[in-house]
Amino acid sequence: MKIDQTNRTWSAQWIWAQNGDGSDSVASRIVYFRRAFYLPPSRKCRLIVDVSASSRYRLYLNGEPVAFGPCPGDRWTQYYETVDLSSMLREGGNVLAAKVLHYGEDGTKPLAIIGAPVGGFLLEGHVYAEEGLLESLSTNDSWRCLPDEAVGFQPQALTVTGGLEEADGGRLPHGWQRTDYDDSRWSPAEAIGESPNTSVYGIVGAWPLAPRPIPLPFEHPRAFARVVRSEGIHDDRCYQAIISGGTPLVLPARSKVSLELDAGELVNGFLRIATESGGGSEIRLLCSESYVDGEGRKGNRDDHEGKGLCGGTDSYRVGGADLSEREEYETFDYRTFRFVRLVVEVAETPLTLCSIDYRDTGYPLEIKASFACSDETFAPMWDISIRTLRRCMFETYIDCPYYERLQYIMDTRLQALFTYRIGGDDRLARKAIDDFHKSMLPNGMLQSRFPSNEAQVIPGFALHWVMMVHDHYAYWGDASLVRRYRPTIDAVLDWFERSVTDTGLAGPAPSGYWSYVDWVREWEESKGVPAPGQSLPLTVYNFMYANALQQAALLNEATGRTDTGKEYRIRASRTIDAVKRHCWSQERALFQDAPSLDQYSQHAQLWAILANAVEGKEAVRLAESMLDENSLAKVSYAMAFFLFRAASAAGIYDRTVGMWDLWREQIGLGLTTWLEDPVSQRSDCHGWGASPLYECTGEWLGVKPGAPGYERILIQPRIGSLTWAKGGVSTPHGVVNVAWELDERSGKFRLRASGLRGKPTEIRLPDGTKRLFERTDEIHVVADLQEK
Repeated sequence: MKIDQTNRTWSAQWIWAQNGDGSDSVASRIVYFRRAFYLPPSRKCRLIVDVSASSRYRLYLNGEPVAFGPCPGDRWTQYYETVDLSSMLREGGNVLAAKVLHYGEDGTKPLAIIGAPVGGFLLEGHVYAEEGLLESLSTNDSWRCLPDEAVGFQPQALTVTGGLEEADGGRLPHGWQRTDYDDSRWSPAEAIGESPNTSVYGIVGAWPLAPRPIPLPFEHPRAFARVVRSEGIHDDRCYQAIISGGTPLVLPARSKVSLELDAGELVNGFLRIATESGGGSEIRLLCSESYVDGEGRKGNRDDHEGKGLCGGTDSYRVGGADLSEREEYETFDYRTFRFVRLVVEVAETPLTLCSIDYRDTGYPLEIKASFACSDETFAPMWDISIRTLRRCMFETYIDCPYYERLQYIMDTRLQALFTYRIGGDDRLARKAIDDFHKSMLPNGMLQSRFPSNEAQVIPGFALHWVMMVHDHYAYWGDASLVRRYRPTIDAVLDWFERSVTDTGLAGPAPSGYWSYVDWVREWEESKGVPAPGQSLPLTVYNFMYANALQQAALLNEATGRTDTGKEYRIRASRTIDAVKRHCWSQERALFQDAPSLDQYSQHAQLWAILANAVEGKEAVRLAESMLDENSLAKVSYAMAFFLFRAASAAGIYDRTVGMWDLWREQIGLGLTTWLEDPVSQRSDCHGWGASPLYECTGEWLGVKPGAPGYERILIQPRIGSLTWAKGGVSTPHGVVNVAWELDERSGKFRLRASGLRGKPTEIRLPDGTKRLFERTDEIHVVADLQEK
């Protein structure tokens, strides 16, 4: 039986520093907490804790990090983590310790953090032995605390990911997480705010608690791959030793040393440094995605000659003189980097640099899919795509880890689809669907990114959210999730319907909203909007509206609301007819980007196909024009996904083989993750670029849901320029394996599929024939393509 964790009784209290010390709502501030306890020998004990904080915490047991959180929520959701610590308990002295950072309103709060105006820490935990309760560790005044006086935060100029750290090692309570630390000078914590159980007259408190719906992020220690260049000491072997965890590096007094380190790939990690002595020395850490030249151009990411690194800098002042042992410091939040510039200015006594490394982190995505084929360029595309997706998954899907760390609807829709195919995991996607549902404005429109403490609206993204719910139903067949969000789907579609004019077209969007479609060079000045400087209904948005109506109709019909489904289909047909009347150019035989606007793009044509505005031979002709007309504005990496879908729907997917040069060019630039767009090339890691994960599994291998939840399996492999392909595709029922090969001499096409688990399976062969199989696990098919 499932227990409603939102209606539980808590014994813990929210705590903070006494007298409000450390709770300044203006400045971001850290408070340390400790709770020591003793376990008698020869007892098998268990300890499971529920923990949360405002705004962020890192929890330790006996000096070892055990959790980082809480999962970002919103005004109406304060998540808490549940962590089983039983295996880490030991006989004798133990200590739970937490470092809690409350973000103030000083410009250092990440845009993705929505929090209360005061800091707080909550932990509920009880130590049990076989005979029963040994000790309660829940937060109250038995916990001791210390407001931090060593760490300050400075706003970043380039990003909205949170403040940069300035730490003074001489004022840090080194070793505070360990059992042997003396906290006798710390103060008792103070209970603050309402009890988690308190609700007077239904008043919603500051921290409405809910269990974390996704797993905790992984954390793995990792070393840098190499030293790119150095200044200050001329023996590079010294530097290589320090990054490999070997001999510590002793730096002379009053010297200055800089190292530029390469992680080997773009990563997310908590940076860590360890030193001995050298009190007063300054250490600065600059994180960067890439080297740039004097004009800010990146070029080949492996080329550093004549280039430098730019980015925000964290700094650490070594305590040194007053410490009798190694001094360690780790950034509170993770940083994104491929390259790190380490600068050390040694004070009056020599400094020993013991180590510089990082703790790699991210969502624990298990890769279950695989792919290989006759085109060797697909191997790096597959690997880079997996890395890109992983770097853009943490506690939400994120657009780019270096600059924003925000969950945008269109980005997330694609990332969720990629996750379904390679990981068979929908937990982060379910949370994302719910996040965007919670972002709804009073007028029925969804915010384009959420969680976010700054509201932004891109109307087309709300339509992608409707499609995202449809995607989930197609892959997982969960009708209960559809029923949960039908009212929100209705609200979004009603917003667009209210914008329909007497022309029958929806739009344009009201002032203040951003009608973004794609980062296209021709639309650069209008920031991705197809009709620069003009307030017009957009062809793309109207076709997207029609497509969303069609998908919403299917969802409503599948969950018993047939009348609503019928209404949505009528509205979709009316919208398509209006676009044909007002946006079709008879002369060009193409759809314009807006009514009476002599401007054309691949985008308008592909969404016409996806909205079923053209079918059969008309769809084929339009898809061919979309690919062949050089005068059309071209899709970038994000919208390329939808171009692939349109070409597939029109039956000319094999004609898209030239599109792969968009990704091959990036491999040639030494990128380890995919770019945001080909226009600005701002971010070196953007999740929506991982389209190869979908194309390799859904098109080249051809595995797709033939019915909701893969209750029927469709396998329709594409040949294109390949002679063979093999791999596995994740489904809710397990991995479906496909291998096919084409004997070009004989024209024989052989396909083998396994892992079908008795699901009805339809094979659509490249010659256009279909074969149906029932209740089998493995299929072998041979077709003669020369005869066809």
